[in-house]
Amino acid sequence: MASPDSVSQADWLAFCKRAAEAAREAVAGYSTTAERSVETGRGEGGDMALVIDRAAEDAVFAELEALGAPVTAIAEERGEVELNGGGDTRVVIDPVDGSLNAKRGLPFAAVSIAVAQGSRMEDVIAGCVAEFDPPRDWWAARGEGAFRAGERLPALEPGRLELLGLETARPEALAAAAELIGTLDADRIRAFGSVAVTMCLVAAGELDAMISLRTVRSVDAAAAQLIVREAGGAVRFPADDSLGLDMRSRVVAARDPGLLERVLGHFGAD
Repeated sequence: MASPDSVSQADWLAFCKRAAEAAREAVAGYSTTAERSVETGRGEGGDMALVIDRAAEDAVFAELEALGAPVTAIAEERGEVELNGGGDTRVVIDPVDGSLNAKRGLPFAAVSIAVAQGSRMEDVIAGCVAEFDPPRDWWAARGEGAFRAGERLPALEPGRLELLGLETARPEALAAAAELIGTLDADRIRAFGSVAVTMCLVAAGELDAMISLRTVRSVDAAAAQLIVREAGGAVRFPADDSLGLDMRSRVVAARDPGLLERVLGHFGAD
């Protein structure tokens, strides 16, 4: 069995990539909307788990078990699981972020895996967000920059709010926030249906900022927030930045701290 000290940051990043690819292959085994729509009961995160959620998460756990390191897994479907005795190293797993997109065969659905040496977002040392279809990988390791498809993302610079991403954008949340959105001075808005992928688009400078209109969970954002920060952007979880499954907070990400404060201040810090 591997000890925590024997698994380096580079090893953890390699694990994230390997496990994400295994999850992607598991989801690809279900080719139609009918196959992907099978419900399997509520996961520990509270949402209805589809067969693809379970399959992807099982694939990640298989890679974790093969690694043999003592970790505490925080997983959307299985909940908090201690492997090989558990420990301070946390592996935070969202097997399918953007399940509705994945079910319908739409883009902007991904597996998100993060590894942390502690219990808060700032403790994340490696993370990977792997989109399913078309396949595209985003990853980062602390202090080593952020990458997309093997290419390092250029450092973000301050800029105006041309494109704003909105996530957890259910109709009632959009309706309630419509007036605020209209007065923020964004040129356009986009809603893609995946918190993790939307945050990665901020990291790439393709969105200038994003905000969730409802609370997200740690599994949704743990990997992507590292990718944004390693690209030079800013992220805030105003209510809670812990890595437990019970974490609930809105999230804001932006290309620079000033823009983040403007978006967060406009919508409120609750």
